[in-house]
Amino acid sequence: MKRIIALFAALAFGAFFAAESDACTGISLVSGNGGHVVARTVEWAATPMQCGYVVAPRGHGHQSYTPDGENGLKYKSIYGYVGIYTEYEPFVVEGVNEAGLAAGLFFFPGYGEYAPYVPANNAKTLCDMQFVSWVLSQFSTIDQLKDALDEIDLVTLNNKIGAVHWRIAEPNGHMVVLEIVGGVPHFYENTLGVLTNAPGFQWHMTNLNNYVNLQPGSAPDNTIAKGITLKALGHGSGMLGLPGDFTSPSRFVRAAFYQTTAPVWSTGFETVVQAFHILNNFDIPIGSQHVRSEIPKGLPSATQFTSATDQAAMKFYYRTAWNSNIRCIELMNIDFSRIKYQSHPLDQVQQQPIEIVKVK
Repeated sequence: MKRIIALFAALAFGAFFAAESDACTGISLVSGNGGHVVARTVEWAATPMQCGYVVAPRGHGHQSYTPDGENGLKYKSIYGYVGIYTEYEPFVVEGVNEAGLAAGLFFFPGYGEYAPYVPANNAKTLCDMQFVSWVLSQFSTIDQLKDALDEIDLVTLNNKIGAVHWRIAEPNGHMVVLEIVGGVPHFYENTLGVLTNAPGFQWHMTNLNNYVNLQPGSAPDNTIAKGITLKALGHGSGMLGLPGDFTSPSRFVRAAFYQTTAPVWSTGFETVVQAFHILNNFDIPIGSQHVRSEIPKGLPSATQFTSATDQAAMKFYYRTAWNSNIRCIELMNIDFSRIKYQSHPLDQVQQQPIEIVKVK
């Protein structure tokens, strides 16, 4: 009973979360040796989130929540996985399993809509906030997921939160976006590798055509009249018109530009570092989304954590708003057949560590 009370407290929080956090940004990069890296940010501009990571072994038992309680789909992990949850442990929003399959949840308010909840179908009902855990624990390929999706009823626990959509990526680079609109699931091939929030993925791809003029580097001189030649005032003038606000459409365009113009690094580790540098541009300073009287205390950034997954090396990296040092969980060193299920906070102490440089 205590778990259910905690769950619905988290959901009440989640309704505010949906309104204040529609700012997640996902990218993907390829290294010179053919490895794939998926990376993303998670935002919440209201209060500090209690985030942690879970390590789930093979055989771990799961049961989904429904709007009526903890009485939904039961299943056991076929694959072990590592993932980050927000506020409530079963709600994993980003992770990777031992087969290299990665999955992430992004809010999709106002555009996604699930089929109505049917209590008689509780035995096959899965809540949207537990979808990532289900994917990571059950599948090694996207095709397996597609075949199994018809066997479940996907629901929300609180209609005030709004819908979500998902990015699922295989280690070979195959990536899809799953959106459920009008109760019907739609899979979209995501060869670009970028995802933000609403509107839908296809709309974002069409909107990129509005920025056909963007190019890396500087624009050439332009003589507009006799004796009048316009010249760039600095490097990067080819980027004039790149949107800089934090709306989902603008972040999608910006992420696509930075990702596609990034250099290709030879190793997965260098590519992970590149991903974190790109996502620096999507850190949301606290206060920029608030009127002055409503700025929350104790939160250094609305971007509460950033993660990157090297799918070939089986390494899961993250940093947080309180500690910008990059930390790494190495899945290849975890025996998922023997390890016990466990969870840990992302930050033992929410404070940025400082390295003192000693001058002799």
